[in-house]
Amino acid sequence: MLTTTFLNKSFENPLVLASGIMGVTAASMKNVIENGAGGVTVKSLSLTPRTGHPNPTQMGTTNYYINAVGLSNPGVEAGVEELKLFKTVCEAPLIGSVFAGTPDEFAAVSERICAAPIDFLEIDVSCPNVSREFGDPFAYSIPAIEMITKKVKAVTNVPVIMKLSPNAWNIVDIAKAAETAGADAITAVNTVSGMAIDVRARRPILHNKQGGISGPALFPIALKCVYDIFQAVKIPIIGTGGVTTGEDALAMIMAGATLIGVGSAIYYGGVEVFKTMTDEMERIMKEEGIKSLDEIRGAAH
Repeated sequence: MLTTTFLNKSFENPLVLASGIMGVTAASMKNVIENGAGGVTVKSLSLTPRTGHPNPTQMGTTNYYINAVGLSNPGVEAGVEELKLFKTVCEAPLIGSVFAGTPDEFAAVSERICAAPIDFLEIDVSCPNVSREFGDPFAYSIPAIEMITKKVKAVTNVPVIMKLSPNAWNIVDIAKAAETAGADAITAVNTVSGMAIDVRARRPILHNKQGGISGPALFPIALKCVYDIFQAVKIPIIGTGGVTTGEDALAMIMAGATLIGVGSAIYYGGVEVFKTMTDEMERIMKEEGIKSLDEIRGAAH
């Protein structure tokens, strides 16, 4: 009932671990699969190791989760070894993920991560990096997206997924530019910029002051982004952002998503949230007489 084909690869269900949630280790990603995820995305890797931001870096409320971890990671060389290990202990689809500060650096880190047996490669152009070439954040710049997509496609041997930002006022145009430049899929979306303030301390809670908002507050924003992008491109979409229930996941599919990224839901429901969500999806589908997800993909249009 929930089996999904994404870029010619079969997933037992459409729920995939979103990047940045459970780290880089093979053991943590295998644990997610054992708890019901259909696939996993590794935490984004950079060309060299990064320590990220000082604590506090994250907090959550009933309505939202905010983080400014700062893209901490062990670097692509160490990450590749964990990805290789994962594939020796788990056959589930594996999405690599990278970020960089310039188009050439995106190409370099993308080429190196392909030394691992990843099935797809997600390119995080939606973190707040500013390129000297364009003077704008990559996620808002059509020329930057086109250049990065072309450079990455030229050096990789797996399908390329461009991860976009909900902060971009022109996200549909960005998605179209990525498709035209050769992207195989879109992830929509990353977190939206926000802030939390401790009224007693009279200062922002995060050391970085601002951070990325995920959780339930992001869901309607992400849903509209998926809906709008689906109308504009022919390549598949990984709908990501605030999905915490099976009903949310089905709504994302009706908006046009093929896979569903699940991240902050683990904060609210534990790693077993994947099984909870797929059970709810199947229950609703049976109640509504839906035999497969293909029947309802894009049905809200």
